[in-house]
Amino acid sequence: MKILIVEDEELAVKKIRKTLESVDDTAKVVGVTDSIESTVNWLEENEAPDLILMDIELSDGQSFEIFTRTEVKSAVVFTTSYDEYALKAFKVNSIDYLLKPIQKEDLESALNKYKKVKNLYSADAPTAGEINMDALVKELRSKLQPKEFRKRFLVKHAQKLVSIEIEEIAYFFSDGRLNFFKTYDNKKFVVDYTMDELEEMLDPERYFRISRSFYISVDSVDQIHEYFGNRLLLTLKPVVDKEAIISREKVTDFKKWMGK
Repeated sequence: MKILIVEDEELAVKKIRKTLESVDDTAKVVGVTDSIESTVNWLEENEAPDLILMDIELSDGQSFEIFTRTEVKSAVVFTTSYDEYALKAFKVNSIDYLLKPIQKEDLESALNKYKKVKNLYSADAPTAGEINMDALVKELRSKLQPKEFRKRFLVKHAQKLVSIEIEEIAYFFSDGRLNFFKTYDNKKFVVDYTMDELEEMLDPERYFRISRSFYISVDSVDQIHEYFGNRLLLTLKPVVDKEAIISREKVTDFKKWMGK
């Protein structure tokens, strides 16, 4: 089995080599690259290896860029130091992923998984390296790129348009017909977005959707009361003329959010 190691930490490369020797005597490291640039060059100048062990974070960026710059014909096992990296996507579309520091049993399992997947395909079928790899890279790129959240809203006030900074907004709510937000100084504005659209725009560290019609900031919570049906009733600031109730299904997530 021919393997290319894509890793920018020298000690990590040494450990991977040593671990490979101990788990599979057929594994042969045919190359080591440490950046997007060097990996693209290597792949274009050499025969495709059977498997690539590829670190996500390289010195010149995330390794997903490699897939946009050259054709990757090999199966790929991603390595990462961060376990929050879209694990579902790995399980669905990739041969495997390895959490650093790489453990012997995990690497052995990944190699065995590769062999099993490879044996499922004939020479005329897509190779293991092509299985859903485009889908995987697209999903991981979207999840790992820092998301830009809304910083301000342009709204109507009297006969003018005014820009309201997100830090000024206490909460968003709906009356069933229109959606509004209130600022901390108790000013109310109509906002031209649905609650679902707002959910994509707002930073989840700052805002939490407690129900279909309420999206609140952490600083707007004045008091939290237990409510019948294992729900919670919130007193918000500034005061709002409708009940801010957290459903039973959202109570656990709300408590975690408030406790961050």
